[in-house]
Amino acid sequence: MPDVDQFIYFFGLLVVGAPAVLVALLGIPSLIKYKLTERATDRASRAAIATGLIGAVAILVMMLASGNRHVVLDLGNWVSIHQDGSSHDPYHFAVKFEFDRLSVPLAILSFVLCGTIGAFASKYMHREPGYNRFFVLYAVFLLGMVTASLADTIETLFTGWELVGLSSALLIAFFQERPAPVRNGLRVWVVYRVSDAALLLAAVVLHHMTGEGDFDKLMGTTSWPYGRANVTEGQALAVGLLLLLAAAGKSALVPFSGWLPRAMEGPTPSSAVFYGALSVHLGAFLLLRLSPLIAVSVWLAVAIVALGLVTALYAYLVGTVQTDIKSALSFASLAQVGVIVAEIGLGHWAPFLWYVALFHLLGHACLRTLQFVRAPTLLQDYRVLENAIGERLPQPPGLLRFAHPRTRAWLYRFALERGYLDAILTDYVARPFVRVFLWFDRLERRWTEYLSAGRRPAAAPAAAAQPTPAGATPPAPRPEQAGQHV
Repeated sequence: MPDVDQFIYFFGLLVVGAPAVLVALLGIPSLIKYKLTERATDRASRAAIATGLIGAVAILVMMLASGNRHVVLDLGNWVSIHQDGSSHDPYHFAVKFEFDRLSVPLAILSFVLCGTIGAFASKYMHREPGYNRFFVLYAVFLLGMVTASLADTIETLFTGWELVGLSSALLIAFFQERPAPVRNGLRVWVVYRVSDAALLLAAVVLHHMTGEGDFDKLMGTTSWPYGRANVTEGQALAVGLLLLLAAAGKSALVPFSGWLPRAMEGPTPSSAVFYGALSVHLGAFLLLRLSPLIAVSVWLAVAIVALGLVTALYAYLVGTVQTDIKSALSFASLAQVGVIVAEIGLGHWAPFLWYVALFHLLGHACLRTLQFVRAPTLLQDYRVLENAIGERLPQPPGLLRFAHPRTRAWLYRFALERGYLDAILTDYVARPFVRVFLWFDRLERRWTEYLSAGRRPAAAPAAAAQPTPAGATPPAPRPEQAGQHV
């Protein structure tokens, strides 16, 4: 009779395979310019999500019934490089998925929320010209979330991390006929690039220190959250800070919080499930997954707690002055994410807080999804109530009423400008990089001209003059022909 691990292995393949099949079913017809009907797209999405959810719930039930704390689904080494004279195992890139008390609840959450939003979006996006495009990106996001949630190696996690970032940025720029969504999607993509670079660098450092990026080996034999990393305190701090930078970019922690309200340019379904519920929590999940590193370094724990509290305070101040409901909800979500991150850092002294952070994450994601989906109806309800009573509804007083009038005015301006974070990042981070790149561009052009002995590429031959038809106005000369400077 097959043992429990074999059943978990089978259902694990369903959990991972269902989103991948959905991406293929929706993506391949789009590549060959075959447009699926809305009904076919909706049915494919529902079937894939139901299959993955059933597999994830079955795994959870079997793990609880058998007492198994974690099971690893190993799909083998895709890359293996032997290094002569190295004390570590050969470098390998393995595709592995781990089912434990952290990954399975988040995978179930991803299927439940994506299924809910998929059913909502099938009606919300009805007859929208980009209906198929939305659901293709939606399927890519689901695949990325499931891959990142269940990843047992940092390379596999990076794959899911990239899929989530790509689909999120493209959905922010979904209404591409308007300039604002495209501009905001590009800005979010730039922040994601910084986060991705930090995670990739952390993977390289992990391989240099331990020879592998497998979480089940790096964290020891004890299951989450009581494992302890087999690294020194200094090594844990170095890797942990890189991972904290990656988490800050993905979860919009300070100083990267400016991208979160920009993400509201996307359709309401994507705002609900991505930036309000799942994607914004992915950075916190990364810290939870590598919590054994936090257990090693007290300074890393202090940095995480400080960043979480600063983010929560910043999000509260900025959220109090927002005038549109989606931005207000996004900063309310960010405030809770900051508290979750602080709880993760405090787990260094009280490991049970990692369970608290996990439950906080799951409950908060469900709440924000409901609030984002209900936001348009809530505005209508407010208008009905205000019309009924004949005046504006009273607003709850904030904590700023206790501040000194001058301090209150400064805090109001600070919150209205969203902490000046966008301006700071633009002036002191992005602009210096652009100047450096422009300097390299000028240097390259100078050396290219020098190596080519000062010869410039020949200009294209001018087109033969065409006779002007009778009665037609001759074309105006181009600026370079008229001797003007361009």
